[in-house]
Amino acid sequence: MQDGFHDPPDPHPACRAFLALGLTASASVSALAAPATSFTPEQRSEIVSILRQALKDDPSILSDAIVALRQGAQQKASDDALSHVKSDRERLQKGPDYTVRGNPNGDLTIVEFLDPRCGYCRSMAPVVDALLKSDPKLRLVEKLVPVLSEKSVLDTQAIFAAALQGGYDKLKRALMQDTAPPTLDRIRQLATANGLNADKLVADMHASSVAAQINENLAEARLVGLDGTPTFIFGTNAIIPGAVSAEEMRAQVKNARTAH
Repeated sequence: MQDGFHDPPDPHPACRAFLALGLTASASVSALAAPATSFTPEQRSEIVSILRQALKDDPSILSDAIVALRQGAQQKASDDALSHVKSDRERLQKGPDYTVRGNPNGDLTIVEFLDPRCGYCRSMAPVVDALLKSDPKLRLVEKLVPVLSEKSVLDTQAIFAAALQGGYDKLKRALMQDTAPPTLDRIRQLATANGLNADKLVADMHASSVAAQINENLAEARLVGLDGTPTFIFGTNAIIPGAVSAEEMRAQVKNARTAH
């Protein structure tokens, strides 16, 4: 090469991927190398030629770049979410009394975001029940978030309306175990079957307090970058999305207590 410029050592795969993506995403050589004053035009041209040839010889560099950037973005999102969990701990771990399960004065709080129409949330119900039964020091706060569909909104409104009659848990379980399509008539049937005043419940579904609780839960979900249900937050130590095994739940509890 000219002017004593030597081939640079082969960089780390993630760096190679990033350089390759930078090349394809922009025609500017400055996005790929040091400031323009560091190299002559001939040197910069040679760098571009080397990278272009590398893409031809190994197209996987581009896919590696995309994977590397995606992983970086996911890690940043995860770090940001945990930062919010720590800074907004009091808000996230707070909830109406009827949403608090287990030991109200427990040594560790788990926050669960769930959608009543979510199949994975439904499958986790017995796992959560068993965990709370086996560990009397746990406190869990439920955050109902209707994120799947209008049917989720209908169920969530009904559950919070039932809370005004002291029937939050009864109707929540009834709706989450029900396989029939959610309609107002079906909600009336389940409310009556669980000892609730169906007329009052349907009217309360549009109460300002119900709307306020749903909006608060959704705001908290956005705060932690929620992208699916169920999602569990163990203390301020970990955010675990999706359905997980009983063993994983116990392991996360142990880790959170150790970090506390």
